[in-house]
Amino acid sequence: MREFTDATDYEEDMEHIDSTILKDVLKRSSEYNPDVYTNRDVKSALSKDSLDSEDFGALLSPAAVPFLEEMAHRAREETRKHFGNSVIIFTPLYASNYCTNQCVYCGFGSRNKIQRAKLTGDEIDKEMEAIASTGMQEILLLTGESRIHSGPEYIEDLVKRATEHFSIIGLEVYPLNASEYNIMQKAGADYVTVFQETYDPKVYADMHPGGRKRNYSYRFNSNERALMGGMRGVGFAPLLGLADFRKDVFTCGIHAMEIQRKYPHAEISFSLPRLRPCMNKNLVANSVTESQLLQVAMAYRLFMPYAGQTISTRERPVFRDNIVNICATKISAGVSVGVGEHSGTENGDVQFDISDPRSLEEIKNSLLANGIQPVFKDYVRV
Repeated sequence: MREFTDATDYEEDMEHIDSTILKDVLKRSSEYNPDVYTNRDVKSALSKDSLDSEDFGALLSPAAVPFLEEMAHRAREETRKHFGNSVIIFTPLYASNYCTNQCVYCGFGSRNKIQRAKLTGDEIDKEMEAIASTGMQEILLLTGESRIHSGPEYIEDLVKRATEHFSIIGLEVYPLNASEYNIMQKAGADYVTVFQETYDPKVYADMHPGGRKRNYSYRFNSNERALMGGMRGVGFAPLLGLADFRKDVFTCGIHAMEIQRKYPHAEISFSLPRLRPCMNKNLVANSVTESQLLQVAMAYRLFMPYAGQTISTRERPVFRDNIVNICATKISAGVSVGVGEHSGTENGDVQFDISDPRSLEEIKNSLLANGIQPVFKDYVRV
């Protein structure tokens, strides 16, 4: 018996794993009310060396707002303790924007009238060569969610080609089965990032009216399947603004914690994406301010101090420059969210608008000016 009833059933090729994590996480999520916490709860959380889930909930609550400066001080201490004075730099490569999902917030949605494109082998090589020529050592490979246009064999080829140019390879593609993740890991992939988008099942169904992505639990279990497939790292995130951001972040934190407990060897990281303008102008987002985003990042840091944090180009340069001084440990640079833009091909439309168009050199110089050491490679494959 499944631990969660999806709006759509599992398709024949979707692997169903025997895991109780989803059931436990949703139960904890349903019990979380950010409005019940008091100043005393926040002070108690900040007085502890190690936080439990109740402390995490307190630091995410409105009651914690007057304590942001103290949280920042503690978060910076924890970041320096576990990660030193360094920040990793990476860039994404969008190889395809074909998608079969109908996500109402995404520029790649199947109903959107955009220029679709998929890089061929030669085009992939040109794109990777252009990125590698800047000195970049870590790349995040992305495709739209279409097994028809960018099947597992296409993604495997992307990974193999990337190993010729880069030391660290991440994947942000549609959910795969454990055996398929194992193929990607053997080809050279290091980590997988899967955004749950929102952990609220009702909002999730509303935001995903069609396509394979409508299956909540198959997506939820992606990170666990990736670890079962041999990946060394997995990344978590809700897309902040689709639902109540405090509940989404709390649930995401519990999800990551439970995965860490079950797979203690796994390298855990969080991303901090806020909803950006997209083609659906009628989508009403739940506004998340920069101050609230900072609160989220600091709460993550104090709850799971050893977990990485990625800040993307969705945010303004000044915000990104500041947050790497507090709790973010990874930053993107020289970013393009269109297909083929790194090499000048520009044959596919973008996924969303970015706020920080700075080059790798500009980001590197900004980090150095802030007394932070840019890192291009933090892992050596043997």
